[in-house]
Amino acid sequence: MAMKPRFTRQGTTDDGASGEAGAVVEPPAPHPVDERLPALRMAATGLQHVAAMYAGVVAPPLIVGAAVGLSATDLTFLTGACLFTAGLATFLQTLGIGKIGSRLPFVNGVTFAGVAPMLAVAQSAKDKHDALPVIFGAVIVAGLLGFVAAPFFSRMVRFFPPVVTGTVITLIGVSLMPVAFDWMQGPDATAKDYGSLKNLALAGATLVIVLLLRRLATGFVKQISVLLGMVAGTLVALPFGAVDFGPVEHADLVGFPAPFHFGAPQFAGAAIVSMCVVMVVSMTESTADMLALGEIVGRPADERTIAAGLRADTLGSALSPLFNGFMCSAFAQNIGLVAMTRIRSRFVVAAGGGFLVLMGLCPVAASLIAVVPRPVLGGAGIVLFGSVAASGVQTLVRAGLDKDNNVLIVAVSLAVGLIPIAAPDFYHAFPAQAKIVLDSGISTGCVTAAVLNLLFNHTGRRRVADAEVTSSMEPAAEIAAPKAGTGAPGVPTS
Repeated sequence: MAMKPRFTRQGTTDDGASGEAGAVVEPPAPHPVDERLPALRMAATGLQHVAAMYAGVVAPPLIVGAAVGLSATDLTFLTGACLFTAGLATFLQTLGIGKIGSRLPFVNGVTFAGVAPMLAVAQSAKDKHDALPVIFGAVIVAGLLGFVAAPFFSRMVRFFPPVVTGTVITLIGVSLMPVAFDWMQGPDATAKDYGSLKNLALAGATLVIVLLLRRLATGFVKQISVLLGMVAGTLVALPFGAVDFGPVEHADLVGFPAPFHFGAPQFAGAAIVSMCVVMVVSMTESTADMLALGEIVGRPADERTIAAGLRADTLGSALSPLFNGFMCSAFAQNIGLVAMTRIRSRFVVAAGGGFLVLMGLCPVAASLIAVVPRPVLGGAGIVLFGSVAASGVQTLVRAGLDKDNNVLIVAVSLAVGLIPIAAPDFYHAFPAQAKIVLDSGISTGCVTAAVLNLLFNHTGRRRVADAEVTSSMEPAAEIAAPKAGTGAPGVPTS
């Protein structure tokens, strides 16, 4: 019995004959960003994202909570609330609702940029019990204003050709490196064993394990090499007494971040202004992060995507204080995980958001991640953050660095962006409000690159500049659509 010919997308049969109208057309394969992985694989890779960003989420509530004099119980509650709201914000960013959410594999969590102004609010409060309500009120206002401004802010994407995005991606990776170096030395800079050979050896062992898994393992094991490396590093740390099980012993099984646990929001002018400045910094960094991640996953972030992503950031921030959380923003460290593993599915990150919500509702679950020693996180961080910087360098390679103007743009922008890292006290004489912006190397480097690109490649010689920008962007468009069987753009396949 002859088999019925299968019609292809062009309306022809497999043997080349023309097909009739109404022939069955095979649906196109989903973009890797929209791919749904098997449940076990999705859960493991989602947990890997959580492990990579957990320390960054819990640090701000621990610092601010201690500054306002919270008890151990309330401090645990505040940390759980920030994990819970980070999960909700991650859902908004990855799954999206209407025009809200970039629908890219972005993890959202508490932004560290807000720690300094929140500490200033805590120090200026006459009654420490009013500090958190004042902070929450300021975050709500800043989030709502940012939500309204998102579509206008996103229009800056036209000023981000590859020479700018490559510079920013490189800065993101380099700026995160000090975080990994700090983790490698230990959790407490005042401790006697901070920077000890034991801590550095644990970090080095974790790094070696991750590298060996990436080199020798295949398939799924290779893709979750960071998670397995952290588990192995924790086991190695056990005989040295470097694993603290205290968080598990004292954690409750169930806990819900009841709305307004610390009191109704209060609205103070100075605090609102400070958090609005932080929101601008956060939106600038999120824009840069979306551009970077769009390049890595092969779905370049256009103006619409950035506007939707900024709406998710700002709405998540506005809703976060309702459940006793702080301002939320995209986490740059997880970009490195996407670049290294080449797992680009946004649903994987959504699964990570589910784990964050679970941790907020089940403190015992959250404490399990807290068991991982900080040096072990640092060893894994070297690979993650270095992957981001490497992706930035590869973007710069195709950005037209044979042109003197582009070399100058990259040179000056990298120098400005590295100031807060190389010379942390460089801006000590500036006002506190200005330092909130200047101390973010990603933001200052991003703005510098965009302004210099506008000055050198547009102003006074628009036709020539437009031709140069167009030619420099064409390779990006080609690379942004990877061929079947290849990895993420900017990441070599093995």
